This record gives sequence, C-alpha cells and structure tokens, in this order.
Amino acid sequence: MIKLAPPLTEDAVRRLKAGDEVEVSGVIYTARDMAHKRLCQTIRASEPLPFDINGAIIYFTGPTPARPGRVIGAAGPTTSARMDDFSPALIEVGLRAMIGKGCRNQMVRDALKKFGAVHLSAIGGAGALLSKFIVKAEIIAYEDLGAEAIRKLVVENFPAIVAYDAAGQSIYDKWNIECRI
Repeated sequence: MIKLAPPLTEDAVRRLKAGDEVEVSGVIYTARDMAHKRLCQTIRASEPLPFDINGAIIYFTGPTPARPGRVIGAAGPTTSARMDDFSPALIEVGLRAMIGKGCRNQMVRDALKKFGAVHLSAIGGAGALLSKFIVKAEIIAYEDLGAEAIRKLVVENFPAIVAYDAAGQSIYDKWNIECRI
C-alpha cells in the first residue's frame, strides 16, 4: 500500500504505476460536473481558483447530507467520464490526481502524461463505507450547487487504486477491459 499525502509532487506522481493500491491522507477537494465547469470558466477568465490546485487531489463526489454525529453522508465516486471535457485544463494548471470511477478519454490520458498526474479509482456503490475515511468536511465554494458544491475534505487512509498513471498505462488496458466513452 502506497501512502499519499497532498499536495502531491510531480516526481511522486510519476513513480505511481497503474494497479498500485494507495491510501490518501490529508486535504482533498470534491467537485463534480457543474463545479468543474465553473473552475474552468475561472481559469479562462484568469481569476484565482477557490483553492490551491497545485498538487491537489479532486474527488468526483456529491455527498449526501450527514446523519447526526457524522461529518458527511455517503460519498461514493461519480462516473469520471463526466469530467473528461474539464480535466485537462485543471491538470495543466497543477492538479495532480483525481478520484472517481470508470474510464477516461484519450484527452485526459494525454494530459496525465504531459503534465504528470494520475487518475485514481475508488469503489463505486460503497459511498457509505468510503465516508468513514472522511474526518472533516466543509463547503468552500459554489454553495448554490448543493451536493455538487466544492468541499474541502480531510481524509485518513482513503483507499483507491491507480487506474491511469502518468506514463500512459491503465488498469483497463492491463486487464483487457474495453472502455466505451
């Protein structure tokens, strides 16, 4: 098990290989479709992003409301392909890792290679279980988006697997899984 603690460096990310099992501890951010769209609009407008993206990890999730005594509700991964149009721009400005589920398109894979980033996969359908690795959560931007608002999460030993590495390799290729995006 490889331990990751953001902010991630390009060198650390380039050492990861498709299929590596990782545990993330530290600050990560949530963002789904609408938040990604706004982040990219912000980049195009040359305005500051609502968090420091250099070395950051974005988790593609829209958590459910927290039950009493919990910091967050179920927080399972969203289908990653929904962010494919936006991810290259974020990777180019310093995003080092994303967590989601499923396949990524060639544009994302090319950006991962060029700029030194990875895509991690978490277990789909396990949102309640994954929420137990989240010890703190707060909305930091786009509150009007509800579940899709950007949250700053503090995670401890959040489990994932390197699905796409910075060398262009993929678990889907290794395991002969056909991706249709």
